[in-house]
Amino acid sequence: MGKRYAGAWSAIVDLLVANGVDTCFGLPGDDLELLRALDRAGVALIPCRDQRNAMYMATGYALQSGRLAVCALGKGPAVTHAATGLLEARESGAPVLVLAAGVPERRRGSGGFQELDQVAVTTPLVRWAHRVGHPDRVVPSTVTALTRAFGPPPGPVYLEVPDDVRTAEIVFSGPQPTLPEPLVLEPGPVTPGPALAAIRASRRPVVLVGGGMRHRNDGGVVECFAERLGAALFTTASGRGAVDEYHRLFCGVAGLYATAPARELWSSCDLVVSLAGRLEETVVEGGTPWPSAKVVQVNVDPCGLSAEFSGPRVLGDARHAVLGWSQALDEDRTAEHTDAAEAWTIAIDVARKVMSLEVEAELARAATLPGIRVAELLAALDATAGEPRVLVQENGLQDMWSYCFPFHAGGGSIVPSEQTPLGFGAAAAIGVKRAAPDHEVTAFIGDGAFLAARADIAAAAPAHGGVLYVVLCNGGYGWLDAQRARLGLDGERHPFIRPGAPPPALDGPDHHYRVLRDKSVLTEEILAARRFCAQGGTAVLMVPVAPDDICPPLRDAEAVPQ
Repeated sequence: MGKRYAGAWSAIVDLLVANGVDTCFGLPGDDLELLRALDRAGVALIPCRDQRNAMYMATGYALQSGRLAVCALGKGPAVTHAATGLLEARESGAPVLVLAAGVPERRRGSGGFQELDQVAVTTPLVRWAHRVGHPDRVVPSTVTALTRAFGPPPGPVYLEVPDDVRTAEIVFSGPQPTLPEPLVLEPGPVTPGPALAAIRASRRPVVLVGGGMRHRNDGGVVECFAERLGAALFTTASGRGAVDEYHRLFCGVAGLYATAPARELWSSCDLVVSLAGRLEETVVEGGTPWPSAKVVQVNVDPCGLSAEFSGPRVLGDARHAVLGWSQALDEDRTAEHTDAAEAWTIAIDVARKVMSLEVEAELARAATLPGIRVAELLAALDATAGEPRVLVQENGLQDMWSYCFPFHAGGGSIVPSEQTPLGFGAAAAIGVKRAAPDHEVTAFIGDGAFLAARADIAAAAPAHGGVLYVVLCNGGYGWLDAQRARLGLDGERHPFIRPGAPPPALDGPDHHYRVLRDKSVLTEEILAARRFCAQGGTAVLMVPVAPDDICPPLRDAEAVPQ
């Protein structure tokens, strides 16, 4: 029944394979025994040049697939360099196992090569951080790490294997340990309480879907709940991809990114039902005044329940809550409630029609302007896209156009959390494609993000292939430059952007590179790039954009100067 391993990495990889892991991202340190263990087990390593990008790739993989992602690091500065990626994985709720090297126990405190208290560094950024202190603890520690990564709530974990443990023989007796068996609850009517009472009393409700509903909306239970409730359906930025954006009740991303008709719905609603999301600033502030309405919050993570809003808070699984509430609503429909719901549904339909007309007007305006405008670019990407597809996004001034429904709709989405680290989307797209090789994957990013991930885009291309990078080129950091202009600071002394030539091309037969300036060939160029990606290549389309090309919600909210 027992097993004997020549080193810790072999034991750990054996456990990973037993739990369905087939891919590892990373930049290991000097010890390459982990690579040998991965090779022997048939686990692919996606090579990286930058530990941050390795973490972003792993996070993108985990968010897209819902499965565990693995990231391998060295020690010391490798761990601190990955810290930004750990922060993003935590805030995104991505199940990522980070495997790191560590100095041997006998050298601790000696000031040795790359010595660092890595557990102290990573603990604030993960769900669990642990240094394996003895060979006997390798297998139990790995099982604990996997268990905590999956949650609930899911999130990154850090496991450090010191050099003296790494090289020791690992003997494990008894059956191989397994992860906890999840208890599948049968949906049923929820117990009457304040949350259900608020939902029953509502006449103008809004359902706000957070990132925690990703992979939890099988069968469209959220859309069914919104239909039964007659609610306007919104998502947070991280919640995009959790619901059908072509649904008749969908009104886009809430808060800062909501268009004027959507903001009018928010201002007149009488209830917000927040499902598995965090009510952070971009959701509750920006151009959309938060309504004086009750907020029903549901989250399996107590840290995701805000105390800043009046209304019931429910600690539990949002999917089960939605199923139970839907059954309760089916049982107690009244004529009065039905009439009110119908009036609210009409208001939602009107708002959606106005939003569509505004898109048409924006595209008509863009057609009269020189150069390619971002709205035109998104329309062309939508028109040429196949199914299934995923849009991977950044959070810069001009790539935020893709947050603004209905300028881009459908196909799912992977976005950074509210931490918005530069380069997340550019690198995460590689992990997304690895997780979903049958999907069209488009990364909609800025030139700063592209440069941050450029080396890894080139290095990882042969291992994944098929990602289309659409790079908005404004020469730097558009958001900072907009704020500089707001304060009247000299652009020559504070050059956050330097418009000019796009970033240098990627070289090699695996890459297709174009700079797009001509509207008349935009669709043709995108189709050519998509065909190249369909053959396994990486396509990069550079699109110079004007500094004033800012999406309407940000203009309306006066988040940037006009």
